[in-house]
Amino acid sequence: MRKTLTVLAASLLFVGVAQAAPETYNIDPSHTFPRFSYNHMGLSTQLSKFNKTTGTVVFDKAAKTGAVDVVIDMKSVDTGFAVFDGHIQGEDFLDTAKFPTATFKSTKVVFEGDKPAAVEGNLTIKGVTKPVTLKVTHFVNTEHPMMKGKQAIGADASVVIKRTEFNAGKYAPYVGDDVTITISLEAVKQ
Repeated sequence: MRKTLTVLAASLLFVGVAQAAPETYNIDPSHTFPRFSYNHMGLSTQLSKFNKTTGTVVFDKAAKTGAVDVVIDMKSVDTGFAVFDGHIQGEDFLDTAKFPTATFKSTKVVFEGDKPAAVEGNLTIKGVTKPVTLKVTHFVNTEHPMMKGKQAIGADASVVIKRTEFNAGKYAPYVGDDVTITISLEAVKQ
């Protein structure tokens, strides 16, 4: 009888472990803002953002795996100056009439200890897809302070790209070719 109970307990433990699965979190569009910065003719660093972002984060803490899928509405670009918002949406830069969204789809999440340290994936801008690695500078997975009982993820990550590689190189090198993309993301468990 004791042996049977031990086998049953071990089986239940295995079933519990086997049932642990990745959890999906929806990106909170009111707290997720991809930003980009670049050197403007050697005079200053210009900072802009996108106001509309959707997507999901999949996280399996036990298995130390994850996935990120982000869609950015390129027409929501916010430079702080409406005329420039229109200019940057033109064919020479974002060409939002033909390419209204940019996407990032992860291929691998690299962990250091219990937390993601980098996210490798494919960035698509203006129909051009390039592999990039976002460096994660901050990550937290905890109960959301304002949504009792709901788990949330918060993260900051960044990558430097060359805009000429995405057919958005007008005025390079006078307007910097290197563009730093930073995303501050919050996501809530479904």
